[in-house]
Order: sequence, then C-alpha cells, then structure tokens
Amino acid sequence: MTMQRIAGVAALLALCAGTVVAGPLKLKPADPQPEGVSAGLAVEYAFPEDVKSLRDAYISLGVGGKAGEPLVDFNYLSSDTAPFALTSGQETKVAARVKGYLRFDAPGIYTLETFSNDGLELTIGGSEVAKVDEKRGCDPIGTVEVSVPDAGWYELEALYWQRKGGSCLIMEWAEEGGELKTVPAAAFGHN
Repeated sequence: MTMQRIAGVAALLALCAGTVVAGPLKLKPADPQPEGVSAGLAVEYAFPEDVKSLRDAYISLGVGGKAGEPLVDFNYLSSDTAPFALTSGQETKVAARVKGYLRFDAPGIYTLETFSNDGLELTIGGSEVAKVDEKRGCDPIGTVEVSVPDAGWYELEALYWQRKGGSCLIMEWAEEGGELKTVPAAAFGHN
C-alpha cells in the first residue's frame, strides 16, 4: 500500500512539473507575412433562431454566413446607446466568424486577456488563447502567456456567439512585466 501511495505522489509531481515546464504558448508568425493589410478584422455573421454553443455558431455560419462591416478592433461592449453585438446591427442571437491578423511590434513574452459575452474560441498564431462555450456576462476568460518569436503579423481567427442580454468582445495585452491594457486598433489588420 505504501509503495502505491509513493507511486501516486510521484506521478502527481511529474504531472505538475510537466505543467510548469510547458511555459508560454508559442505563436507562429504568418508565413508569408501579409502585404497590403487593411485596418481592422474581417467578420462574417449569421443570425440563427437560437444559438447556445460554438457548435450552433459554426453550423449557422456554414449554412448562411454573410460578410459584415469589419471590426475596428477587439474592444466591443454593448450599451444603451450602442446595443448591437459587434458590427452586426443586431442585439441578440448573433454568430460571428472573425479573421485577420494581430501585429506584435517586438518579440518577447506577452500576457493576453480576453473578455466575452457569450461564447468565444480564439486562436492567434496557430495557438488557442481563449475558449469559453456558455452563456455569461462580460467576464474575463483567463490570462494566457504567449511567446512571440518575431515582430510582425500573426493570424487571428475567432468564432463568437451572443445569445441574449448584452454583448462584449474585448482583448487586452501586456508585454512581460507590464500592465494589461486594451489592444490598440492599429494592431489589427485583414486582407
């Protein structure tokens, strides 16, 4: 029995050590680097009868997605005067696929934080940096550290859904040791 406990503790320590060693997510720069990039992010919308999951959003976009007005950035919070989900022109039951690039001006370690209401799956430079698939308020998803090997553009793709009662999609970043701040509009682009 004692040997089993020791083996169990050793396995747990090995698992924890593996987690610690993993470190920041390694992002891959867009290859080739895009030229003639327009400001903002391309977005495609669908307006299903109901949307409760990333799967629902994916299916509705596959059946009837239509290009929307590009997003200026990732800093959208609905209000009484601006009630729509992103640039959709609709307050509720919105599915969106966002594509473009995020530009890092210097290599290094960055911390990213994303807020969403409701679901979001976000990849940057080939790594998933945020995922939540539930109805929720405009809450943080959780910080993640990323390793940026080179200055330049990194592919960004997001699948987003909003069901009822308010919407948000916000991204913050900080260079290593810095404070989180909203990612500026100039850092986003699309073809």
